[in-house]
Amino acid sequence: MKYDQARWTDDGDDRYEPLLSEKANETVEIEDAALPDDLTRDSLTLPDPAEPELARHYTRLSQMNYGVESGPFPLGSCTMKYNPSFTEDVAARPDAAIHPDRPDATVQGTLALCHRLQDYLGRIGGMDAVTLQPPAGAAGEFTGIEIAKAYHEANDEERREVVIPDSAHGTNFATAAMAGYEVVELPSDDDGRVDTEALAAAVGDDTAALMLTNPNTLGLFERDIEEIADLVHDAGGLLYYDGANLNALLGRARPGDMGFDVMHYNVHKTFATPHGGGGPGAGPVGVREGLARFLPNPHVRERDGNYEYYEPEASIGKVHGFYGNWPVLVKAFAYIARLGDAGLRDASAKAVLNANYLAEQIDYDVPFGPFHHEFVASAGEQDAADAAKRMLDYGVHPPTTKWPEIVDEALMTEPTEGETKRSLDQLAAAFDAVAAEDDETLAAAPSRPAARRIDQVSAARNPRLSWQALDDA
Repeated sequence: MKYDQARWTDDGDDRYEPLLSEKANETVEIEDAALPDDLTRDSLTLPDPAEPELARHYTRLSQMNYGVESGPFPLGSCTMKYNPSFTEDVAARPDAAIHPDRPDATVQGTLALCHRLQDYLGRIGGMDAVTLQPPAGAAGEFTGIEIAKAYHEANDEERREVVIPDSAHGTNFATAAMAGYEVVELPSDDDGRVDTEALAAAVGDDTAALMLTNPNTLGLFERDIEEIADLVHDAGGLLYYDGANLNALLGRARPGDMGFDVMHYNVHKTFATPHGGGGPGAGPVGVREGLARFLPNPHVRERDGNYEYYEPEASIGKVHGFYGNWPVLVKAFAYIARLGDAGLRDASAKAVLNANYLAEQIDYDVPFGPFHHEFVASAGEQDAADAAKRMLDYGVHPPTTKWPEIVDEALMTEPTEGETKRSLDQLAAAFDAVAAEDDETLAAAPSRPAARRIDQVSAARNPRLSWQALDDA
């Protein structure tokens, strides 16, 4: 299936839909203000569109964009799944719009929801206590590693190293470094899993933690997880679970039961809230008994029939201005409550089924397996980035490319639990069509979306963060 995305032009101008600042404007005079001259202006030019013009402008922009409501979005590891709109309705309720500084006694319903969500997440992950405070997955990672550091310091131990597999998320390496640790990279074995012999040689008196995703980024379950946990614990370290791939395990296995001591949940990936575009997200952190006293301040607890904030006795402090990204947490709560135990088990079953089905259908080589929620194919002689861009012409968002590096020209693919067999077959057809094309076609792709091929390096190094920057281009 070929795909044509909307491309709106203004009087034949190939710049497409103009910015509001390029449309009709109005200059507003500004009254004197008691501020320094270098912080004030005499006038301000603002867009002045009529309501129909404004509605059409944003509708056109939406038609020039690709999202999970446009088609499949198999961006591996990121879990860019369709999220049910009822969670948005719940989070948008007027009684959910509260000021975070209100006294505990006036927000008992809010605190009750937080307390119940803490309990839900604790039971799902096999953790004894959960904080909802971290505002994103990366913030959850950092919180978890800071808890591990506080634990070792409380035991009068100065451990300097964090062990991380070579296939781990890049944020794991960054988190450990930000927390002041030296990173020890652990090679994968021939099966794409943790090399237990290499792990045994890597851990020791300096090991603070092993950061691990299970299933890992190849979609493979770490079958030796109990041995891995024993090796880390025998060395005095903690086992940290990156919750990015938790949707493969829901209702079937729990990190706490595998021996993990601390974990973060990507509720925007595992449960509900659109993921991408810089947020919003939430990264609650769960811990086993003995680590709860280090959780961030404040924490929510139930006491004598009421709910209240309190400070854990050895808290690492605050990691967010208030108690988490509240609307995101509401959506996660609504998702879990609506699906229940049976629904979460069904979601994980479909995540695993969809990944394995798609991996069997495509013409690209797929090393390793069987898989859980995702797989990594190899583009072989093709350039993975070129192949991915060409997939846009077939109406599907491309997979993650070039990573993990242990697979040549990697196409990291996660179809997610929300896709039907029909959409999976559409995905497979796109993979196969691209696999059969020549390098010249791939190098010119994409040709059918609103935005053609961009200079990614320049875009990353010289971002234009406001419309004013266009004047300097």
